[in-house]
Amino acid sequence: MKTEILEITQRIIERSKASRSQYLAKIDAAKSTTVHRASLSCGNLAHGFAACGKDDKQTLQGLNHSDIAIVSAYNDMLSAHQPYETYPAIIKAAVKETGGVAQFAAGVPAMCDGVTQGQPGMDLSLMSRDVIAMSAAIGLSHNMFDGTLMLGICDKIVPGLLISTMTFGHLPTVFVPAGPMPSGIPNKEKARVRQQFAKGEIGEDKLLEAESASYHSAGTCTFFGTANSNQLVVEVMGLHLPGASFVAPNTQLREELTKAAARQVTRLTQQSGNYMPAGKMVDEKSIVNAIVALLATGGSTNLTMHIIAFAKAAGIIVNFQDFNDLSAAVPLVTRIYPNGSADINHFQQAGGMALLFKELIEGGLLHEDVETICGHGLSRYTKQPILDNGKLIWIDGATESGDKEVVATVASPFKVDGGLRVLKGNLGVSVLKTSSLRDGSFVIKAPAVVFEDQHELEDAFKAGELEKDFVAVVRFQGPKARGMPELHKLTPPLGVLQDKGFKVAMVTDGRMSGASGKVPAAIHLCPEALDGGLIAKVQTGDMILLDGETGELTLLVDDAELAQRETAKFQVNGHHQGMGRELFGFMRRSLSSAETGACSLFDTED
Repeated sequence: MKTEILEITQRIIERSKASRSQYLAKIDAAKSTTVHRASLSCGNLAHGFAACGKDDKQTLQGLNHSDIAIVSAYNDMLSAHQPYETYPAIIKAAVKETGGVAQFAAGVPAMCDGVTQGQPGMDLSLMSRDVIAMSAAIGLSHNMFDGTLMLGICDKIVPGLLISTMTFGHLPTVFVPAGPMPSGIPNKEKARVRQQFAKGEIGEDKLLEAESASYHSAGTCTFFGTANSNQLVVEVMGLHLPGASFVAPNTQLREELTKAAARQVTRLTQQSGNYMPAGKMVDEKSIVNAIVALLATGGSTNLTMHIIAFAKAAGIIVNFQDFNDLSAAVPLVTRIYPNGSADINHFQQAGGMALLFKELIEGGLLHEDVETICGHGLSRYTKQPILDNGKLIWIDGATESGDKEVVATVASPFKVDGGLRVLKGNLGVSVLKTSSLRDGSFVIKAPAVVFEDQHELEDAFKAGELEKDFVAVVRFQGPKARGMPELHKLTPPLGVLQDKGFKVAMVTDGRMSGASGKVPAAIHLCPEALDGGLIAKVQTGDMILLDGETGELTLLVDDAELAQRETAKFQVNGHHQGMGRELFGFMRRSLSSAETGACSLFDTED
């Protein structure tokens, strides 16, 4: 193991000693030496299996076989989740073959950031993660179940399900993916058309044609945003079957992997004699592995918050500085859009997860000695699933890249670091994704142009007011102000200005997309404007230094002058009303800072 990674892991272990000990005691107290339903009264149990068939009722009356909970984010509108429609029947049949029963325990909400970008509904996106965690918890609270199958893929859904998984850490849990859609038009072409539309060179008909050719069928969007980053992180944590993440939906291999996942969770229950609860399986080493893999692939910045939140649910405390220091120790070994031109299918064809595991383990970057749903040791994830005469088997994965423009080696990486910097200065602390930035754009010193809303920036761009070097300051977008919406719609206009030769950057207490690209963006700024952040005192014309090389983010204004300035006031302007936003005031007010997970479910400030 690389010394720096061992040292960071150890400091996380030391920092988490008290909270992790309390957590492990909690899940130990929740486990059962027999099936969990044995603690239910006759009335409780009768309600629990009232709708079951005769055979399942007979099984559940006994105390020898497991009852497996299915928690699903099935949703017709989300392309990634539409394939889950047929999964419950497949899972129930596979579990029945083992002698157990599977029951659909909970459906959790699933929203698509691609649909809500720039819309009022985006203000609910981050908070949906906590709702998903609570929704899954309601389903599991019946205490009928001995294991869980989690069906989820996209942006806030997997993190929400992981928070619930850790909360119910006494239960063995397996995550069941559905796979990416086939490749559409190249992502760079999609980005080019978006910039053409932003410049007014094409109309909505051509834009919709391009978008529809990119997002065109069932399956996960193929760029390396939050959804595919989620899948990679879950597999590296050992919660997927080896090689399951990026197998296409609606194929025989995909269906056999789903059946195998259903069977596998029954092998981890108390009744199997091989009890492996998720809360013990996922430890500090597992969390470090998740961060390392995210950084090595240039994954979504959204995971900086999500990993902090679900680690906290397991009593493990990580922070932005851990991400920063691990990024300095981990090289970038994949080029997947927006960090390159390839999509996730090209990554799969070049060797996929099996090759990535091999490189990272041999390079001393992953803790190999961890527990997984398949047993001890991460090396088993260097194998890939195939069908042999219709039977699912695992064979040795690729030992070298099938496309060296997509997957490199640890010895000869695309970049020597993981492409994530934590910026600090008088403005606070923020995250900068550098893996997809152009050479020469890491350092920007320019006057601020202040916006209170992303649509103000769009209007200024259309009016030709931004033809200059500047740092866009988009404030009052933080968790407590707006629920921290993504500002991905600002990427095309800022990209157009960058292509014209202007030096542009953004500073915000909100988020960019998990597929943020070539525009330098200091995001997740803490403290946010509504929470005493200096960003609330920035004025248009102030000089700002954003330095992705030294890690500095500074407002270049004298302290004496700043002390005399009034703090800008948040203008609600209807942002808390409409599209359901009025229902979430209690949650918005209780969200923690981005650096502590932007979570409302527990006191992450400790």
